[in-house]
Amino acid sequence: MAVKDSITERHIKEAAKKLFFKEGRFKATTQEIADAAGVNRTLVNYYFRSRDVLFDQVLSDAKNAMTDRLKSSAGEENIPFRLRIERFIDVMLEHSSAYPYMDIYLVSRMNDDINQQNDVLADIKKTDDLKAFLKLIETEMNKGTIEKMPPVQFLLNLLSLLTYPVIVQPLFKKILQFSDRQYQQMLKERRAIILKTLLK
Repeated sequence: MAVKDSITERHIKEAAKKLFFKEGRFKATTQEIADAAGVNRTLVNYYFRSRDVLFDQVLSDAKNAMTDRLKSSAGEENIPFRLRIERFIDVMLEHSSAYPYMDIYLVSRMNDDINQQNDVLADIKKTDDLKAFLKLIETEMNKGTIEKMPPVQFLLNLLSLLTYPVIVQPLFKKILQFSDRQYQQMLKERRAIILKTLLK
């Protein structure tokens, strides 16, 4: 049996990630993935056994990479709250730009099977990061830098302002007759708008 080549494996994963989450082709076949990676279909099956196994690995890798970036960019202690939010927004917008169809897939997956929701949110539930962030929001409200409201409402506002335009982009691009570049530029412009909307 041939020795598996980690470079080839990564190359196949990157090709699959582009098809699934950059182009929105969730049902791309093993042959289409092989063609995009420039390898034969047998090699894809050799590394990943099936298209579904590859899909799950690519999804897991992409989610973990985003989580790690969020933690590294905004996880420092004693940084100003505004800077923490700015970094969070930057990471989320960059991720959405790179993989615009991932959020659509995650929402669809949660809606298809409520049990999958526990899987998607498992990383959040295993840590105290969310509770700590909500506490930080409450502290900022007491300082007067954020309008008073239940902290979870601020979090929902932040996530909604970031993710909704990404989730609806296939429809909005058609309605607005925007190219991919125009829509991505509009998303980048949202950074300042979100900060102005949420922070005093």
